Amino acid sequence: MSEIPRPPAAADSEAVPVLGLQRALGTTPTKKSTILSWALWDWGLQPFNTIIVTFIFTALYLTTEAFLPPGVAALDDDHPAKVATLAELASGLGWGSTVAGLLILGLAPVLGQQADAHGRQKLWLGIGTAGTVLAMLALWFAEPGPRYFWFAVAMISLGIVLGEIASVNYNALLVSIATPANIGRVSGLGWGFGYVGGVVALILVVVFYMGDWFGLPEENGLPFRLIAVGCAVWAIGFCLPVFFAVPEPAPLGKPERRVGFFQSYAQLARDVVGLYRNPATRNTFWFLLSSAVFRDGLAGVFAFGAVIASQVFDFGFIDIVIFGIAANLIAGLSTIIAGRWDDTFGPKAIIVFALSGMIVAGLVVFAFASVGKPVFWIFGLILCAFVGPAQSAGRSFLARVTPAGREGEIFGLYATTGRAASWMSSALWASFIAIAGSTVFGVLGIMIVLLVGLALVLPVKAAR
Repeated sequence: MSEIPRPPAAADSEAVPVLGLQRALGTTPTKKSTILSWALWDWGLQPFNTIIVTFIFTALYLTTEAFLPPGVAALDDDHPAKVATLAELASGLGWGSTVAGLLILGLAPVLGQQADAHGRQKLWLGIGTAGTVLAMLALWFAEPGPRYFWFAVAMISLGIVLGEIASVNYNALLVSIATPANIGRVSGLGWGFGYVGGVVALILVVVFYMGDWFGLPEENGLPFRLIAVGCAVWAIGFCLPVFFAVPEPAPLGKPERRVGFFQSYAQLARDVVGLYRNPATRNTFWFLLSSAVFRDGLAGVFAFGAVIASQVFDFGFIDIVIFGIAANLIAGLSTIIAGRWDDTFGPKAIIVFALSGMIVAGLVVFAFASVGKPVFWIFGLILCAFVGPAQSAGRSFLARVTPAGREGEIFGLYATTGRAASWMSSALWASFIAIAGSTVFGVLGIMIVLLVGLALVLPVKAAR
């Protein structure tokens, strides 16, 4: 790769920026132990998403009759009052996630910018990680009953916000351990470890559940509260290595500006406009836009996959749990493998291939739903096999086109643009179901989002 010429000082506003990965050219490859320490963070925090947010704590505890008033909980399961009150719990959980999304929308890029300006990515990574762990520990106090419901929702929502802030700075550390030759493999390893860590944690919880909680009393939601504490302990054990073994991105020099927190919003607006106006970073701008769309499609696949399995293909509890384990395991392994292809063919090729494969698999699920469970077992897992590679390649692509010294800010924008577009899959999912009167038509809504994301990413120039 030839060296990018430095423009004259007078042209700083339109200068070709030094990219974070360019600083690694010609350097000694990072130790494998350092890369492993970085990847273990994703392994450590993944149970918060897999166990608490998605499969176990919210689905099997927080939104069940355990949090209903005693009089309502005693009613028959099909009683209108009980059905309506359970729906209110699910709605309340959704409102908590909405508030979390809005907070991330406003905080992620500015906190990333502040971390860059002061060279404190690991500090904010620590704050976000510790905050998520404390939120999980606090769920120990979420005893069954209506009065604890909103407390539990608040703690989960807080964990989502702090976990995203930590993730922004975790992603920013990628450029300090990867080189242009191996960034795809390193990024894929991190995503893969996250998926596999979630699978291992899920298997342990299922064993705990199938073993009748190993004799623990079920009163006061004790098994589920212990699971939350276990996820916190898991995170502490596996997240610590990143703070001791992984260096922060080295600054290029003394920051030219140090602005206050609220001033950062005005600076952020100027920086976003600058990304578009500067020919050297315009590609970064367009990738942030296109990735926001296709990442929402990826999120929709996991968010509504269990609903499709249950309502369209008649999956029971054990079916869904086994499918969830298989889906995360396949996604993790495919991501690790695709990371090597990323370094050979480039991240854009991986993204285009993965999105195309998902669209084909999703259309097969829709068209042949009447065949039954085998269709979803085969093509549903194929869908999951493409999700991880697309996520990993997206992070790899952004790391390749991020100017040095702005890693936290750009990855904060990555999180923010994703949140700004996070309504599309759910809106089209709901709209198609409402129009057609059948859950399977929601699949088409998600596929449309993926198709639009694919169309938007095609004109984006491939990262060098």
